[in-house]
Amino acid sequence: MRRFTSRILHFFSPNKQLVLQLEHILGYTPKHLPYYQLALMHRSKIEELAQNNERLEFLGDAMLGSIVAEYLFKRYPSQSEGYLTELRSRIVRRETMNNVAMRMGMHKLVQYNQNDKSLSRSHIFGNALEALIGAVYLDQGFARTRQFILNQVIKPYIDISIMESTDTNYKNKLLSWAQRNNKELSFDTIEERVEGSRKVFTLAVVMDGEQIAAGNGYNKKEAGQVAAQKALEVLSIS
Repeated sequence: MRRFTSRILHFFSPNKQLVLQLEHILGYTPKHLPYYQLALMHRSKIEELAQNNERLEFLGDAMLGSIVAEYLFKRYPSQSEGYLTELRSRIVRRETMNNVAMRMGMHKLVQYNQNDKSLSRSHIFGNALEALIGAVYLDQGFARTRQFILNQVIKPYIDISIMESTDTNYKNKLLSWAQRNNKELSFDTIEERVEGSRKVFTLAVVMDGEQIAAGNGYNKKEAGQVAAQKALEVLSIS
């Protein structure tokens, strides 16, 4: 009886539970678990670069972009480079990836400082999904990474036809609205700071001399989009 209980406890050890959860998300059993554990470790838990997921996020972001580009290239043989670039941007943007990650259950696995309430409302789960893609590549190689992105991420969670018909360029939408309504609009950089090993930008939307919203991002383009989305909400522009 004691031996049986010991086996049960071993089976449901933290690592075994993690493997079971990862199998559900990945569709296969990981070979080298530390890659995946690292992918799930946000810098708010461990600042040291070698022990958080930022480097894996960099790798996964590159893999995601290239595989989505190949997928769209083959799916739309007659579309222009500009069309494919815009559609890829909508798919791989952090807002989209964060939504996918939440639906996949990544928010239950990511290790982060839960006392910082702003983190759970940020894009850390989408970033962790990109890091997970990096882990898949290191553990399984390119072919399995491509399979994971297409079969476990894109096809189950992203409706390409809706992506085609939806304008997610919040900055362009806001600029068009301002032009139609004779509003003077600008996007001003109000802060640049370093978090961990990465630069974070804060951009403000200033309309007729008044700041109405601000957003953060790892580059000015992303920060501008976040700020524009918030401004659209403040102005009740659908």
